[in-house]
Amino acid sequence: MAGQTNAFEMAQQQFDHVAGLLRLDPQVAEILRWPMREFHFRIPVRMDDGSIRIFEGFRVQHNDARGPNKGGIRFHPAETVDTVRALAFWMTWKCATADLPLGGGKGGVIVDPATLSTSEKERLCRGYIDVMWRNLGPRIDVPAPDVGTTPQMMGWMMDEYSKLVGQYTPGVITGKPLGGGGSLGRTEATGYGVIYAVREAMRHLGMDPAKSVAAIQGFGNVAQYAAIGFTEMLGGKVVCVSYWDRDDKCSYTVSKPDGINPRFLMSITDQYGSINKAKASAEGYSIEDGSEWIGKEADVLIPAALEGQINGETVRRVHPRVRLVAEGANGPTTPEADEVFNKNGVFVIPDFLCNAGGVTVSYFESVQNDMNYYWTKEETLSRLDTKMTIAFHGVLDMSLKENTCMRDAAYMVAIDRVVKAMQLRGWV
Repeated sequence: MAGQTNAFEMAQQQFDHVAGLLRLDPQVAEILRWPMREFHFRIPVRMDDGSIRIFEGFRVQHNDARGPNKGGIRFHPAETVDTVRALAFWMTWKCATADLPLGGGKGGVIVDPATLSTSEKERLCRGYIDVMWRNLGPRIDVPAPDVGTTPQMMGWMMDEYSKLVGQYTPGVITGKPLGGGGSLGRTEATGYGVIYAVREAMRHLGMDPAKSVAAIQGFGNVAQYAAIGFTEMLGGKVVCVSYWDRDDKCSYTVSKPDGINPRFLMSITDQYGSINKAKASAEGYSIEDGSEWIGKEADVLIPAALEGQINGETVRRVHPRVRLVAEGANGPTTPEADEVFNKNGVFVIPDFLCNAGGVTVSYFESVQNDMNYYWTKEETLSRLDTKMTIAFHGVLDMSLKENTCMRDAAYMVAIDRVVKAMQLRGWV
C-alpha cells in the first residue's frame, strides 16, 4: 500500500533472516512463512441511491497455535491481500512478543470509507460479518478496528454476529464503543504503548526525555496519543506530525519549531485524520510537503502511518541526530533501511513490540467481556504499562544476549514461543 513495497514479501524476508539465525527446522519455517487460512470474498451492499455495489474483502488467519486469531479490519482504497497477509503474519509475532494467548489475523475491504454515508458503512460492516461469521468467534478469530474503521463500526459488527448466533457475544470483536462492551483505555492504548516502549528505550540509551525532540509521521489514533504521551508523560517536544489530506489527495507535514500542541491539532482533525490547514496556519503552524517529517532535526522518529515509509531511498534523509526509531505503524521500515540504521547505531523498537499496546488492551477487553466486569481506565493503562515494560525488556535481554538488533531479537522471542506452542499441541 506504500509505493512499490510488498509488505508480505518484506515480512517473509525478515522472518527468513531470523529463521536462519535460529537454525529453525526448514519444515517448521515453511509452516510459519504462510497463513494457515485465507478468505477472499465479495460483499454486495445496497447503496443509498438504490443501486448495489460489490466490495472485495479479505480475512487472513496466520497461526492460532497460542490461541484465537486476533487482528483488525482495514477499510482502505488501496488494500491488497498481500498487505493483509503481512499484517496477520506480524500479529502472530506481536501477540507472542507481548506474551498474549492469541494468534495472528487480519482483515480488509477495498474501499475509501470517507466516500460512504453512515448507513452505507453500517451495511458494509454487517455484510462483512454475514460472509465471515462462521469463521469468527471469541475462541476462533477476534477482529478489531484498524485503518479506516472505528469503534462504532465494531459495534455494528458485534451486533450482526450476535444476531446470527442468537446470543449477545461482545467478545467476538474488540475496540467496541464504551457502553457497548468496549474497554476504557482502548482509544489511547496503541499510542501510549509506543510511549511506554520509548520511555524504556530512553532509559537503556541514557537519553533525557525532557530534552528530547520527536518527529511523528501520521495523525491518526496512534500518532495522536503518541504525541500526547511524548509531551505530557515524558515532557519532551514534538516538532511535527503528518497527515493525508483527503481533499487534496496528498500528504502534508504540520510543524512548529517550538513544539506542536497535539490536543489542539486533534480538535481541528476530522475522523479520518485530516487536519484543517487553515486553522493550523492561523495558529502559527507551518504546512509543508508530507515527506518533510523524516528529515526533521530530532532525537526520535515515530513512523505511525503505513508500511514501507522508511526505505532505501527515504532513509538517506534521516537527520544524523536521530538515535531512536519507534515503529508505531506496522512495517514502516524496510530491510534496506534497517541495514542503514544498524550501521549508524540507531536503536529501532520494532513494530510488533512497539505498537503492541492496541492488541494488548484488546485482549484486556476480551477478558472483561468474559468476566462481564469492567476495569477503570487507570487499571487498564497500568496493566498495559506493565505488559509493555516486561515485553520490552524481554526483547532487550535477547538482543544483548545474542548481540543482535531489536527486530531480530523480537522475532527470536516470538518464534520461540509460537514453535513451543506448536510442539506442545503436537503440530510439529
